Amino acid sequence: MNRPLRAIVVDDEPMALARLSRLLHEHGGVEVLAECADGASALAALRSHRLDAAFLDIHMPGIDGLQVSADVAAGNTCIVYVTAHSEHAVRAFETDAVDYLLKPFTTRRLRATIERLRARVAARGPAYPERLLLQAGARQRLVPVQTIDSLVASANYVEVHCGQERHLARETLTALEAKLDPGQFIRIHRSHMVRIGAVHDVELLPSGQYLLRLRNGQKLSGGRMYRDRLRNALGLAGM
Repeated sequence: MNRPLRAIVVDDEPMALARLSRLLHEHGGVEVLAECADGASALAALRSHRLDAAFLDIHMPGIDGLQVSADVAAGNTCIVYVTAHSEHAVRAFETDAVDYLLKPFTTRRLRATIERLRARVAARGPAYPERLLLQAGARQRLVPVQTIDSLVASANYVEVHCGQERHLARETLTALEAKLDPGQFIRIHRSHMVRIGAVHDVELLPSGQYLLRLRNGQKLSGGRMYRDRLRNALGLAGM
């Protein structure tokens, strides 16, 4: 797996939260999509992002990490516990956790956890569809995902652009995002997704946003909250 792992970090201690997020980025090639200070915000992040992993503290006010893990386990997200309390290790591994990081931990120990996590994600082997069933006028068509250039949310459906053709999907953009291979498709805006291979060039605008020109002639702007994800996916570190 060459793409960054997608994760959330959950800890009610601000310094610990910031440190782990920084180390994951610097030493593990992990893209932290959300930093959560409590269980409730963690559950919200789990439901709004498609994730490979959740790094969970255990002791938190209200909903604790073990309770959050029950929601995680219902999906396809791997669990790594990060805590200062060793007494929960047995119960934690009963949730099929990938690892149990005991604070304070070294960067070497964190790298070992990430390698274990990558192996688990690779073994999980999600099967992404090669075709999508989409509406084309009065008919439905099976469209190969490799022909898709972009997906644009519009009212209560999504326009799927394939070259100069346009099809409709009666699903939300988030639902389609969950179906498509994140190594090939990237959300660049709350209303836009693109196939990475369909991007022809990228322009950095004075506003700090990116303007993408696709091979089919489309122009789509990237939202600010998706900027780092876009930079990583397209290798735009110098822009």
